[in-house]
Amino acid sequence: MLKRFSALAASLALSISCNLSQAATVLRVSAIPDEAPTELQRKFKPLGAYMEQQLGMPVEFVPVSDYAAVVEALAADRLDMAWLGGFTFVQTRLKTGNAIPLVQREQDEKFTSKYITGNPAVQSLQDLKGKTFAFGSVSSTSGSLMPRYFMLKDGINPEQFFSRVAYSGAHDATVAWVQAGKVDGGVLNASVWDKLVAAGKVDTSKVVVLGTTPPFYDYNWTVRGNLDPALVEKIKLAFLALDPAKPADKAILDLQAATRFIPTKAENYQGIEDAARAAGLLQ
Repeated sequence: MLKRFSALAASLALSISCNLSQAATVLRVSAIPDEAPTELQRKFKPLGAYMEQQLGMPVEFVPVSDYAAVVEALAADRLDMAWLGGFTFVQTRLKTGNAIPLVQREQDEKFTSKYITGNPAVQSLQDLKGKTFAFGSVSSTSGSLMPRYFMLKDGINPEQFFSRVAYSGAHDATVAWVQAGKVDGGVLNASVWDKLVAAGKVDTSKVVVLGTTPPFYDYNWTVRGNLDPALVEKIKLAFLALDPAKPADKAILDLQAATRFIPTKAENYQGIEDAARAAGLLQ
């Protein structure tokens, strides 16, 4: 009888623990640090206010130090949702086994990266042979993984082709390095490039685009796999409800560099996983 009671108590405790892990009184949200922390906060603030209104609960933005920290925090249930690049999503999915990609921007179905230079003697990617080059973060899909993958397919091994390969840590930092002459060339997220140019933060008389990669799947909003399914559905519907015809919604979408959000699924990122394995970044 005592054994049966102990087993029942243990089962009840486990059930309560699981329910607590799913419950969220505050939605804790983060993003890979592919831009300056102040910019990430600025972009998220209106979206966070909208999500609070739609979900009826507080939404807190939690800054992280690097890409790996987002993966670890989702795996340890310290975050409920995060804006991930394609490669970071693959890492999170493999680590947790159940992370759920909810939505992506329309352009994330066919995302690209831009190769840039500030060296007037460089007219093509081939002209960068023997010169210095910068990727973004080593864990960045559009700032490192996919450009490297396409280079290798074209017979360019970065460590052998360039005189020096560096990692700036973020897309805007890559542009700053190229513009300052710290490196001869670099590669970054096409969306960030367009945003920096539109904001006048790039001197396009000095920094020019050399080329564009083939398209690939990239960013998405991902939730931890053990989040309350009812809350997961509400989050998804809130993103899908953002309407560019409504001024308040368009302001949110514009900050996310999105025309609209669309549903996504884990299978969309198989190509990213294959590229990462080919590059030796996944075991």
